[in-house]
Amino acid sequence: MDITDTARPLDGVGVSAFLRSLPAEPLLLGLGEARHFVGELGELRNEVFRHLVEHEGYRAFAIESDCLMGLLVDDHITTGAGTLDDVMTRGFSHGFGASPANRELVRWMRAYNEEHEDKIRFFGFDGPLEYWAASPRQALTALHALLQSPLPRTVVTTETLDTLLGPDDRWANEATAMDPSQSIGRSADAQRLRLIADDLVALLETQAPQLSPEDRERAALYGRTATGLLRYHYWMADASTARWARLSALRDAMMAANLRAVAEHGPALVFASNLHLQRNKSVMPFGDQRLEWWSAGAITATHLGDRYAFLASALGTVGDDTPPPETLEGILSTLPWDRSVVDPRRLAEAIPEPAPRISRDFAYFPLDPSQLDMIDGVVFLNQALKLG
Repeated sequence: MDITDTARPLDGVGVSAFLRSLPAEPLLLGLGEARHFVGELGELRNEVFRHLVEHEGYRAFAIESDCLMGLLVDDHITTGAGTLDDVMTRGFSHGFGASPANRELVRWMRAYNEEHEDKIRFFGFDGPLEYWAASPRQALTALHALLQSPLPRTVVTTETLDTLLGPDDRWANEATAMDPSQSIGRSADAQRLRLIADDLVALLETQAPQLSPEDRERAALYGRTATGLLRYHYWMADASTARWARLSALRDAMMAANLRAVAEHGPALVFASNLHLQRNKSVMPFGDQRLEWWSAGAITATHLGDRYAFLASALGTVGDDTPPPETLEGILSTLPWDRSVVDPRRLAEAIPEPAPRISRDFAYFPLDPSQLDMIDGVVFLNQALKLG
């Protein structure tokens, strides 16, 4: 089989043709990153999203960034609140606010909403955590405040909540990433806060009819985040060998819960690492351990079925790292287009035993030939030179 028979150029026609090839219209279309901070991939993502909004009826965009910080971005693009500079500084985690492609995306989404009554939405879907977790203060106090209005006497007073939370720096201690003994996740205050968070979430269900749709959506996000953070802090204090596998799984489960909420505003484009959006288990060497956990994409696909679709990205030359010609990326580099969308099943038939790629760029995750049957499409960029 000629390798060009497995692919087509990635443009608006190619995007729409890919969607028509799926068994059902996805509520969530995941576009994975083989490497963070690739300028060309961000620019391509923006073009794909514009096409999806203008020609395929897509109404939302979600990115692997703090779900609470993302509220600032959504407020900006829907109402004009704040400035673009402020939103890029305070509305993204993981350094993603510094990305020129992300800045251009936010600018375009705001401009689109200024001209259209049917607004498009922006969501962060990661938890407020990286290798350690943030304080649950923002989520807990915001949820409490929303429930105070319809029901003046909630399960806890503001003063008690503030006392139990204490200083934020004891929650946001980065040293807990490697030293569980420094975590307060199993302290008496943290244990009580877990019960309070659970009671507030249950209270939200009982009071949902008297909240506006906007307040219900915000309250549900705060509830998911508060309970998720407190659960994460609990396992940060665990000294067993299961610690990191459990923490990794909890993070992806939080992502998946947020993605199911995004699907209610779909169809939506989701942009995150291939490893978070894939349908298969994530596997990572960690010291002398081998960590395994189900990715956010796998969990989401369990709930959405074929209403979830996944486009994995792969790169040819990454900086000065060129793939060997016998690898998947090396063979795809012979395609006549700079940007292609590839049918992974036909690719597997055309290249039954490719050599594995070992990249000199530690931040790049090569395409795994054994997982092609779990992917709906491959977005291939021949060169990625704008690395950050």
